[in-house]
Amino acid sequence: MIIETDRLILRPWTEDDAPALYRHARDPRVGPPAGWAPHTSEDNSREIIRTVLSAPGTFAVVLRQTGEPVGSAGYFKPHMADFTPGPNEMELGYWIGVPYWGQGLIPEAVRALQDWCFGSLGCPALWCCYYEGNAKSARVQEKCGFRHHHTETDRPCALGGTHTEHFTRLTREEWERGRQ
Repeated sequence: MIIETDRLILRPWTEDDAPALYRHARDPRVGPPAGWAPHTSEDNSREIIRTVLSAPGTFAVVLRQTGEPVGSAGYFKPHMADFTPGPNEMELGYWIGVPYWGQGLIPEAVRALQDWCFGSLGCPALWCCYYEGNAKSARVQEKCGFRHHHTETDRPCALGGTHTEHFTRLTREEWERGRQ
């Protein structure tokens, strides 16, 4: 499946994307704030494409103008800890390479995924989350209509230790009102 916006193409990752993925995902300002380690080589990026980014609903965020993957966005079953989301609810996740920060590209990708999840998949609600201190991710969620739902402390992180994690939610009704 491919989703297109004015400036972006959201498409499945391919192993040929490993050099571009590594170029952006090796920067320590990208992964650690989202809970994953910087990539260590093109081979490491290729393996992550095979094992993580090949999951259904996960897309390379590709600049329409250049054809270069500059980030990732996708939808998946929520990973909430202290409660169970409702049936058919999904979580959105995303990141983008540092040279593309502040250009509105990830909000554009998130809005396209909202349209897909609400319009085509019939999701009743979408979730997002961010670790304490990740103001850029929090701002994307705010711009895209997500509202704070709850906060959990001492959440385990793949990088070790624990974090405070904020969970936001957008219902189909809120999304529909925002489109009017």
